[in-house]
Amino acid sequence: MESGSDARIGSSSIWRSNGREAFSMSSREEDDEEALKWAAIQKLPTYLRVRRGILTQDDGQSREIDIKNLGFVERRNLLERLVKVAEEDNERFLLKLKERIDRVGLEMPTIEVRFEHLNVEAEAYLGSRALPTLFNFSVNFVEGLLSNLHILPSRKKPLPILNGVSGIIKPKRMTLLLGPPSSGKTTLLLALAGKLGKDLKFSGRVTYNGHGMEEFVPQRTSAYISQYDVHIGEMTVRETLAFSARCQGVGPRYEMLAELSRREKEENIKPDPDIDIYMKAAALEGQEASVVTDYILKILGLEVCADTMVGDEMVRGISGGEKKRVTTGEMLVGPARALFMDEISTGLDSSTTFQIVNSLRQSIHIFNGTALFSLLQPAPETYELFDDVILLSDGQIVYQGPRENVLDFFEFMGFKCPERKGVADFLQEVTSRKDQEQYWARIDEPYSFISVKEFVEAFQSFHIGQKLGDDLAIPFDKSKSHPGALSKDKYGVSKKELLKACVSREYLLMKRNLFVHAFKMFQLIFIGFITVTIFLRTEMRRDTIRDGGIFMGALFFILVTITFNGFADLAMTILKLPVFYKQRDLLFYPSWAYSLPAWILRIPISILDATVWILMSYYLIGFDPNVGRFFKQYLLLLCLSQMASALFRLMGGLGRNIIVANTCGSFATLTVLVMGGFILTRDSVKKWWIWGYWISPLMYGQNAIAVNEFLGKSWMHIPPNSTEPLGVLVLKSRGIFPDARWYWIGVGALIGYCFLFNFLAILALKYLDPFGKPQAVISKETLAQKSASKTGENVELSSRGDSKESGNESQKSSSFRSLSAKVGSASDAISDHKRKRGMVLPFEPLSMSFDEIRYAVDMPQEMKAQGISEDRLELLKGVSGSFRPGVLTALMGISGAGKTTLMDVLAGRKSTGYVEGTIKISGYPKKQETFARISGYCEQTDIHSPHITVYESLLFSAWLRLPPEVNSETRRMFIEEVMELVELTSLREALVGLPAVNGLSTEQRKRLTIAVELVANPSIIFMDEPTSGLDARAAAIVMRTVRNTVDTGRTVVCTIHQPSIDIFDAFDELLLLKRGGEEIYMGPLGRHSCHLIKYFEEINGIPRIKDGYNPATWMLEVTSAAQEEALGVNFVDIYKKSELYRRNKALVKELSSPALGSKDIHFQTRYAQSLLTQCMSCLWKQYWSYYRNPPYNAVRFTFTTFIGLMFGTIFWDIGSKRTREQDVFNSMGSMYAAVLFIGFQNCASAQPVVAVERTVFYRERAAGMYSALPYAFGQVVIELPYVLIQTIIYGVIVYAMIGFEWTAAKLFWYLFFMYFTLLYFTFYGMMTVAVTPNHNIAAIVSSAFFAIWNLFSGFIVPRTRIPIWWRWYYWACPVSWTLYGLIASQYGDIKEKFDSGEAVEDFVRNYFDFRTEFLGIVATVVVGICVLFGCIFAFSIKAFNFQKR
Repeated sequence: MESGSDARIGSSSIWRSNGREAFSMSSREEDDEEALKWAAIQKLPTYLRVRRGILTQDDGQSREIDIKNLGFVERRNLLERLVKVAEEDNERFLLKLKERIDRVGLEMPTIEVRFEHLNVEAEAYLGSRALPTLFNFSVNFVEGLLSNLHILPSRKKPLPILNGVSGIIKPKRMTLLLGPPSSGKTTLLLALAGKLGKDLKFSGRVTYNGHGMEEFVPQRTSAYISQYDVHIGEMTVRETLAFSARCQGVGPRYEMLAELSRREKEENIKPDPDIDIYMKAAALEGQEASVVTDYILKILGLEVCADTMVGDEMVRGISGGEKKRVTTGEMLVGPARALFMDEISTGLDSSTTFQIVNSLRQSIHIFNGTALFSLLQPAPETYELFDDVILLSDGQIVYQGPRENVLDFFEFMGFKCPERKGVADFLQEVTSRKDQEQYWARIDEPYSFISVKEFVEAFQSFHIGQKLGDDLAIPFDKSKSHPGALSKDKYGVSKKELLKACVSREYLLMKRNLFVHAFKMFQLIFIGFITVTIFLRTEMRRDTIRDGGIFMGALFFILVTITFNGFADLAMTILKLPVFYKQRDLLFYPSWAYSLPAWILRIPISILDATVWILMSYYLIGFDPNVGRFFKQYLLLLCLSQMASALFRLMGGLGRNIIVANTCGSFATLTVLVMGGFILTRDSVKKWWIWGYWISPLMYGQNAIAVNEFLGKSWMHIPPNSTEPLGVLVLKSRGIFPDARWYWIGVGALIGYCFLFNFLAILALKYLDPFGKPQAVISKETLAQKSASKTGENVELSSRGDSKESGNESQKSSSFRSLSAKVGSASDAISDHKRKRGMVLPFEPLSMSFDEIRYAVDMPQEMKAQGISEDRLELLKGVSGSFRPGVLTALMGISGAGKTTLMDVLAGRKSTGYVEGTIKISGYPKKQETFARISGYCEQTDIHSPHITVYESLLFSAWLRLPPEVNSETRRMFIEEVMELVELTSLREALVGLPAVNGLSTEQRKRLTIAVELVANPSIIFMDEPTSGLDARAAAIVMRTVRNTVDTGRTVVCTIHQPSIDIFDAFDELLLLKRGGEEIYMGPLGRHSCHLIKYFEEINGIPRIKDGYNPATWMLEVTSAAQEEALGVNFVDIYKKSELYRRNKALVKELSSPALGSKDIHFQTRYAQSLLTQCMSCLWKQYWSYYRNPPYNAVRFTFTTFIGLMFGTIFWDIGSKRTREQDVFNSMGSMYAAVLFIGFQNCASAQPVVAVERTVFYRERAAGMYSALPYAFGQVVIELPYVLIQTIIYGVIVYAMIGFEWTAAKLFWYLFFMYFTLLYFTFYGMMTVAVTPNHNIAAIVSSAFFAIWNLFSGFIVPRTRIPIWWRWYYWACPVSWTLYGLIASQYGDIKEKFDSGEAVEDFVRNYFDFRTEFLGIVATVVVGICVLFGCIFAFSIKAFNFQKR
């Protein structure tokens, strides 16, 4: 290699490459100058010496710099010089680093990881008991309680994951972990990285260099890279990696550099200045942007998108493959010596995967690292990069040792890997019951299935297995362990640095989320404006106690508004929690370092809010004009705002999930509010609730703000026939202490609460873990099989549970014997007669041709900022081609070439951007309405309703998309058939679940996506990356599905990332795009891709393909941008000049005119089914979804029962008291609080549910399953029974406990108004989701209206006292109608008199202006409001589409 020449090139020769004469005078002077500078640096003490370096500038001049001040451009140029092209220069660069270390004889720390007799078990419910229905939820809850109290035995069954595995992972070697899905790969990696979940039973021992896990900090020493990408969407890629680098610190790099520098000084060695600067920059901690980050960005190929937002559901960001690489990079920027990587290649094309693994391999080999990778579908050339292989199957290690010997072991067992088959794919299939037989090589012996247990036993007698056993028997010599290898520190950098890093990130996120803060500010100003105009000083008198009551209402409303302004913190806390938990568990930072910045940076926002509010309201409402009181109220509001923000952050940390947290949040605020001393006065609080009064933060706020106001000058006059000033009377009537010191008590208490809540929030974040994943259902058979594989017995499994199936099992497996049959044509007789039966439903084969397709979007602002002047960014540049029936076309290209974009444009799925060009279906222009009926589209993100089972998903799709002529029997048969075809039969009862949260695995979800489209019986199917995220076996199953589909004569197009050889061989044609959306090949592949290879090999300078090499990988490699540059050609031009291009153009032209005698596709109706059927099926789906969604419904019922009991005890027997006005107020307070809170809760908890269903609705509507009306119908109607149960629970409890009159009419009115009120709140929540992009914005918008509804409800200020210019809104406010109905029906006809001598009915009429005879109209209006909200929901769902594509 070049290392020899590298060693010869001394540091001075750096200048020769500048093309100057080596011995010209100037260069020698420069050398001398540089030597002098270097000598000056060498004289410095170590601390300064490692912080200075000599930097070469662009003009070739060098200067001495302080490493801390390296700028962005300087860092970039330095890396350009060191690693120009990652593929070529990385190894040379690493060798230079290594050579410098070796020259002074420094040793690199190494880590050897051993694991002995690891056993891991989980517990799970069996079969249908695991489905989360309301019934199971309640039963499991009760059982769980009883078994924790040891009254009942647990019904959960142990499920073995790893069975006694042992092994060694050696340093300086790349180890590959292979195994079929659910064989325990992730569990093994987690166990080795010391990150196993607490709910798993674990026995055995893992050691690093002979030290047990308890002797050092495994998270610092090793890095576990998860298969899930969890990132903050508003940060760019560079910021994400830089933050990670700041938190992880530099590990032992600094000590090493100091030692290196010391030895070089002794031996008088002068290092290469660039390498020197790189090493120094990499070893200094506390830099905001480190050179390591830039280096990792370069190696991972993330430079292109380094300044793009990562993105999430709402923010458009980087692609899936890029996200995957960010997850990897996040750990690589740290100093960890042992890497455990879990499926880092998902969604990457094979050449990118190869390059990343190769870079890591160089660094592991050169720097003695330790690495264990689990990869799903490693291409042969990636597989060749590894030194060792571990093969896991059913939780046991089948083989562990050098890669070269793995095939010998299986030949020793009688299995041979065929030609043109990736070894990795072979290894994953050879242990599986379904695929094993095709590899049997001993023709003279009959084949019988060899179980995993037999493999494991045979391996122990195989020479590699014996050697491994011997190695394990000799313990590791601890004295050989390098002191720098294992990290004893819990965190990577000092506490001060961690806090600085977290503050700067929090500040950055605040800037990015400016819109939310601005929106909240605007909302506050808006509500402030309304408040001021209602309580305008010209309308506010100060004559009677009742006038004081209005002021009191104004003060209470101010408190509530400021408190609720913090509610948005709840949602924002929860959104960032997944990232926090991930980084907390990786020990990036402690929980206080995360919470403090959030609190500190809230303070300026609180100050702003309070300032704006007080300036708007204080003098306009006409509070006491004394300036001291003005500032005292300001201070109080500031403390209140901080307290509220801390309270909601605490609720977020305790709730950990948006639905639970909203419920907890509502509950907390409710208690705080009801006990706050306004809704219920202190003297009316029952003695068993008085503690609640004393601990409610709002009570202190209410007392302080009231004392501050009513002891002022303007309230000092003494009204007629009384002895005390009016202010004191008002305070006493409301049960508030008329004592000036209460202001300071209140402020003190609020500040105290602020600290308390923040402290508790830190504790909650520190000790609570995210909610576990409810796993997929385990069928009885699976459990039997898992236990059997542990003991090694054979279990005959029936795939559908009926006996006739298991007879075919042996025949079926033999039909997959030959490889081509495995993916290729469905030639086998058994499957043949099955297929024929399955595709009974007729369809019309259609072709699709497209010509000069162009697609552009508006130029993003970031790119305009970089000085690009065009208005549009073109993503597709004139692509032409055709897809024909019975032909499987692959759409390929590197990430970002526009594959998905082209597919979206052709399928008519783009909702934004500008499309040009012609698309024709069998010669007729494409019409989207009819096209949706005859085409299927499998999206890359598998979106399905989470709470229904697999079979129900398919039934729903078929029900709505097959024409009405198909009777239910045929339809059922067809679904069974498709399930057979896609191999989902064993999962029919499994719940779909949310992606990456619970339910089906990625590969099962993928197959479900395909099946959902197949049951629609389409003629043209588009599939976006059907195999990404799958291992070789699952990918083969999916491709087998796809191939079977094509062979029925349908037109299928797939975009595909990293096909293995056999997957690529399944395709007939290829459309290849290069980055920028231009096509460079469109045509047939030929047997073993011969046409494709021939086309590219004919181009001058392209290297020939190696034998047995994957043509797909080769093709992506030879057409890469780097290759184009090297050859000086443009593949687009070559293609445009080729014979192939002319043939394609001719074909497109031929397909663009209709065949003779054909007619355009035409359907009588737009949808397959009638409106009634659509409505019924949507309702059916919602019925199951709601029944199986306990977090929504069970929580809702529990919440209602709780609130009912709470209100019942708080307002015990208040309904029967009628001695003074305050009693009616108290009773009204109970209704007001209940309506507002249960309503608010219903609204908030309905939002996430509808938001999830809406994404599914977008997909299903685009597929032409139903229109918006039936969907809205289903979503609205399903709420009716649930809300009814809720009303009855609440109504009966409260009505009885509060002690209203027991007459049929009054009870009926009470329940009637409660029912329709809760209903319109629920519909209102659904409606806000329908008019906003996501449920977080919906929550903000709906809370804005709640504040206004609250104000106009008629409780805080009665209608008689609302200024005339706002009366109209009182009638428009739904809550006011509810309260009207409730009060009028309860008190409107009562003749009893108060102490003051006024009759109750007269008081109700005079003060509130409520009349009994008006009840019928009120009832009609309340029902009308429900209908109105329901209709707006239906209309918005139809009219707005927030899915940006």
